Amino acid sequence: MSASELESRAQDSRLIARQGVASFLGSATSAIMGFILIVVLARTLGDVGSGVVLQAIAVFTIVLSLARAGMDSAAVWIMPRLVAHDPVRIRSALGTMFFVTAISSSVCAVATALLAPGFALSGDSHSDEVVRAVTVAGWFLPAGALLLVALAVTRGLGGIVPYMGVGSVGLPVVRSIVVWLAATAGGSFVAVTLAWAAPLPVALIAVLIIVRFQVRRHERAAETRGSWRPIAALRQSILSYALPRTVSAGLEQTLIWLDVIMVGVIAGSAAAGVYGGASRFVAAGLVIDTALRIVVSTRFSTLLFEKKLVEVEALYRVAATFLVLFGTPIYLLLAVFAPIVLSWLGPGFEQGSTALVILCVGATLAFTAGNIHSVLLMSGRSGWAAINKGVVLLVNVAGNLVLIPLIGITGAALSWAFCMLLDATLAVIEVRRFLGIRMGIGTIAYALLVPVVTFGAPAITLRLTIGATFLALVLAAAVGAILFVGWCALDRKRLHLHDLRIITRRR
Repeated sequence: MSASELESRAQDSRLIARQGVASFLGSATSAIMGFILIVVLARTLGDVGSGVVLQAIAVFTIVLSLARAGMDSAAVWIMPRLVAHDPVRIRSALGTMFFVTAISSSVCAVATALLAPGFALSGDSHSDEVVRAVTVAGWFLPAGALLLVALAVTRGLGGIVPYMGVGSVGLPVVRSIVVWLAATAGGSFVAVTLAWAAPLPVALIAVLIIVRFQVRRHERAAETRGSWRPIAALRQSILSYALPRTVSAGLEQTLIWLDVIMVGVIAGSAAAGVYGGASRFVAAGLVIDTALRIVVSTRFSTLLFEKKLVEVEALYRVAATFLVLFGTPIYLLLAVFAPIVLSWLGPGFEQGSTALVILCVGATLAFTAGNIHSVLLMSGRSGWAAINKGVVLLVNVAGNLVLIPLIGITGAALSWAFCMLLDATLAVIEVRRFLGIRMGIGTIAYALLVPVVTFGAPAITLRLTIGATFLALVLAAAVGAILFVGWCALDRKRLHLHDLRIITRRR
């Protein structure tokens, strides 16, 4: 391996370390606020009320993935390339992406309002409230879609801090506060849903101001000024990439939220509230995955465009190591002490303990594939990603239809966990076939061993000796953290953690 390749790998490791810290802090804040939101809903509205609101949020999130028409992924894919090689076309690309998003999101908002009454056919005693909540949230789809595309543009233009500041910190914090105020003031389920959606237009305005500043900065650096006039070839390139991604993103969000909706339709809003609470704990655990994906996606795009596959594989393995190493401890603690963490939501939520354990195991195993989906997408193969999601969604729907009537929310958890593994496996096979990039099973397995030994073993021991208590959870986290830090310090080079030390020293 040449000296330049070694230096490139070192720079990529330091990139993940440096930007990953900022991204992690933002994602952690978002996850904490998401957890607080779930607690507020559960404590103030109970399992039924939280089930109604979560079903509305689920529908909104699924439709939102279609409303943005794949333009957020297109922004992350194409903006780094334009910045590096053709900055004069940045404005034209932005015009295309925002115009398409505005049209598609408006259509989706109208369609949501027209189709929402279908929830009344479920037979649930609270179905009318679900219909009203879904309709109210749906009118905010244009603001939400344009916001996500604008946030993706800030990433593509090289702005981790704006992306995290608004999308991962500002919006979740404001949203949690507004929802709490509405719920504690005795607002209806629909009013609480409205409070959840209301901050979106304000966040959109803030991000558009940031995008305007970023575009001008890049144009000044290149001593050029682009035009908003659409460029046919560029528009075609964006649409060709984005349209398959629209399907893929819609299917992806459907996989994440469909089980909540199906549980509500089949088992009722109360069961949806319990399952929704458990599944949101797992979503909060994805903070590491989110933080790394935000950092590496644009880098993958640039390296793949330059056909530097060796560097892509090295970056992918470093990112996968970090994901498994730092993401697994969260799920180990959640799984071992599931009854305790679910009791924080209120009486009755402990019924979701088995489901939470299954979800945690599934998420941990899916982590071993690393950011494989980002590699597939940034290689321009959004069509294959869409096919994967379609296959997995069909399996998930079938699994939910069979298992939920038989074993309730445990069946929904089993279906989701299996589908996450299937999705990751398909992407791994395709990336290996199309790009020749391998997982690095030995490296990832070692990264998994570290948290299993340092967090998993003490947690299980304390659970068996002290019981499922808050004290045992605190002790497990404390002992695990000490052992984990010690192991990482002794083996930091093999785990690529020496780059974190370098960054800390430089700061």
